Amino acid sequence: MTNANTLPFQTLRDLLRYAVTRFNTAQLFFGHGSANALDEAAYLLLHTLKLPLDKIEPFLDARLLPHEIDAAIAVIERRATDRIPASYITNEAWLGTYNFYVDERVIVPRSFIAELIPERFTPWVQDPEEVTDILELCTGSGCLPIMLADAFENAHVDTVDISKDALEVAAKNVATYELEDRITLIESDLYCNVPDKLYDMIITNPPYVNSSSMSKLPKEYLHEPQIALAGGDDGMDLVRKIVAGAASRLKPNGILMVEIGNERLFAEEAFAEFGLTWLSTSAGDDMVFMLTAEQLQEAN
Repeated sequence: MTNANTLPFQTLRDLLRYAVTRFNTAQLFFGHGSANALDEAAYLLLHTLKLPLDKIEPFLDARLLPHEIDAAIAVIERRATDRIPASYITNEAWLGTYNFYVDERVIVPRSFIAELIPERFTPWVQDPEEVTDILELCTGSGCLPIMLADAFENAHVDTVDISKDALEVAAKNVATYELEDRITLIESDLYCNVPDKLYDMIITNPPYVNSSSMSKLPKEYLHEPQIALAGGDDGMDLVRKIVAGAASRLKPNGILMVEIGNERLFAEEAFAEFGLTWLSTSAGDDMVFMLTAEQLQEAN
């Protein structure tokens, strides 16, 4: 047990300062929810001490109990030494106002499509109330189908992943949001086990990291399932299959929306026959593309 009288840490402010220095010294990579060492340290400490995540000021100078200091230091060292993403330490991740359970069976949720869902894909979806069938591919933690079901109240969402482990995590999140009757989880290699029906939209944030980038990933990303990241030489291996199979599964006015991160050049080369529509997100206009059913069917 730590002796709080001799340890240099007594308050949350002490630990916060130490954590920031420790993270910066370790040259950690921040790409799983936090943008810098201070934000990540604050989040991890508040979560560990079971304090409100949005209110650090009232607690900064509160003296901590020895066991609280021990727990906080253990978390700081786990993040700094083992380079484990914060979400795997806390078993939670946030997308906007949505909170999801995560562990190392799924990648940490992060999606630019998630930014577009609350606006219900305006203006590309003219009447959200008429959306009744959505297919979401490569679901991972189940974050996107949960947000989609929430935004499109009349829709049923079929959601797919090839990983049974990932679907177990997704099922936990679906149950937390009490959406079992509106989201169907399907173990499938993309379209293989998908019901024979037509969808208003197909949404996907698939593995798209090209092989060159995969070889240079920060250590934090190596804790994630690599099958959920690797997209082949140009990152488009699964994207090609998704685009090829979409035409026969979309309603006449349906849309396909695909997130491809930093791979716009590879995407435009892979789908040169299409005029890809790029949607605006917080990171710019080159992270998510859209194709209409009409475009897809004309190409077939």
